[in-house]
Amino acid sequence: MAGTPDQKARGAFFTPAAIADYLAAWAVRSKSDTVLEPSCGEAIFLHAAADTLVLHGAQADLSSNLFGVELHAVSAENAEAMLSERGFRAQIEVSDFFEHTPDRTFDVILGNPPFVRYQDFTGLARTRSMEAALAQGVRLSGLASSWAAFVVKAAQHLRDDGRMALVLPAELLSVGYAAEIRSFLLRRFKSIKLIAFEERVFPGVLEDVVLLLAEGRGSADRFELHQTKNAETLAKDAAKWVSYTPAVGGKWTPALVAADAFERYEDLCQNACETLSDWGRTYLGSVTGNNGYFAIARAEVAERGIPAKDLLPISPPGTRHLRGLTFNRKAWEATAVAGSKSYLFFPADGELSQAALDYIAEGQGAGVAKAYKCRVRDPWWRVPLVETPDILLTYMNHDRPRLIANEAKARILNSLYGVKLKEERRELGMKLLPLACLNSVTLLGAEVVGRAYGGGLLKLEPREADRLPVPSLEQIKGQAEALKAVAPQLNSALRNNKLEEACKLVDPILFPNVTSEDWDVLRMAREMLFQRRRARGGRG
Repeated sequence: MAGTPDQKARGAFFTPAAIADYLAAWAVRSKSDTVLEPSCGEAIFLHAAADTLVLHGAQADLSSNLFGVELHAVSAENAEAMLSERGFRAQIEVSDFFEHTPDRTFDVILGNPPFVRYQDFTGLARTRSMEAALAQGVRLSGLASSWAAFVVKAAQHLRDDGRMALVLPAELLSVGYAAEIRSFLLRRFKSIKLIAFEERVFPGVLEDVVLLLAEGRGSADRFELHQTKNAETLAKDAAKWVSYTPAVGGKWTPALVAADAFERYEDLCQNACETLSDWGRTYLGSVTGNNGYFAIARAEVAERGIPAKDLLPISPPGTRHLRGLTFNRKAWEATAVAGSKSYLFFPADGELSQAALDYIAEGQGAGVAKAYKCRVRDPWWRVPLVETPDILLTYMNHDRPRLIANEAKARILNSLYGVKLKEERRELGMKLLPLACLNSVTLLGAEVVGRAYGGGLLKLEPREADRLPVPSLEQIKGQAEALKAVAPQLNSALRNNKLEEACKLVDPILFPNVTSEDWDVLRMAREMLFQRRRARGGRG
């Protein structure tokens, strides 16, 4: 179950007993095994390890087998008391694990590292963790959360032939800052297994997790993955392990896709697709510092008498209005009439209008000028503009990243990415790239290169968007007339939220040599990843 507010603040959550029992049963293999639970909290893993040791014939006094480290004295006392109530003894030290230097190594390390995001993982705690990782030759990014250094430090205390079983955020598979951890695990261990869940296993916590089962000293070039529904099915499943060899420095997410589907996907990516970066440059929209102030609706513009020279047309904050393949002047006008904040306050150079002066004074009085992004620029009310994009790209999505031709030439804020197409591709890209991306390969690719976010959303970071597989220039050029012919049907399908129907129109045009059986495999793979993400986000 979820932890208390204090536990949440330090990234600590109770692990379901079924998971602790499973990991202990895998890792503890003899009555003499020594077990360390770092950051042990109330020692659920030591309880599970004690039960497993007894099953292997150990005596109840396990003080020479069970060890723990816990930063908070009260939790350590509670852990010892709860073990004692069951007739077990353990050695639990009150200490910061990143400063812990035991004079021994262990057969088994079990645990659920604290998960504190980099924004809250600061000061001395971050410094100690970074130093601990660096001591093992791992240089972590400043974006790394607390669990990353914890994994490296834990491995330091493991015997060469030992086993490490940890509950880790599923970020391990995909995020950029975890690339160093993925590389470290492959360098350090002879065998690596991962278990992924279709559903969330920590009720009330959006974070998705995987189980890491690593053992032996060696250099693995691959890992094995097993997927199960939830904590209850974990021990009941007949584990079907899929072997995956990741690219150097690459994500591990593709392992979630069946091997035959991924082979077909890779083949199409190499032979019929390019990446979005081949078409143009992706960038974040303008950061205002306060969208509520700088983005203005038409009615407020009229009420304040702000002249047109002090305004720029923008795609309103958010993405709800971007459902079709194009965002033209008529669509922009519809947002303005509907009351959306379709203008950016951007006073013209030279003498300020009285309306602009009044609005600036009002913002000053309301404290807008004190926002970080505002106070570091001069003047505070001059929003730094990015180029007007050719393509609008949504990067936080329920179903898929949407590419929309920006025929309105609207400016964008940071709820969107912009894509500035290469000059030689601009005309064709504006007309056909958004609709050409309504294909099953690109949809599957979005799930592979992107990452699951809170609430089951799919997020693309800029570098991930650059790697999105999209049809090649050659493919789109060769099928331009056929694509134009189905454009009305595609717009109708999108208006009616029939994405699969749209893909079934585009797929055979761009990839005429793919068999219906292969399309079934690719679509099933995308649907599996999509439904898995939805389930973890708490949707039905």
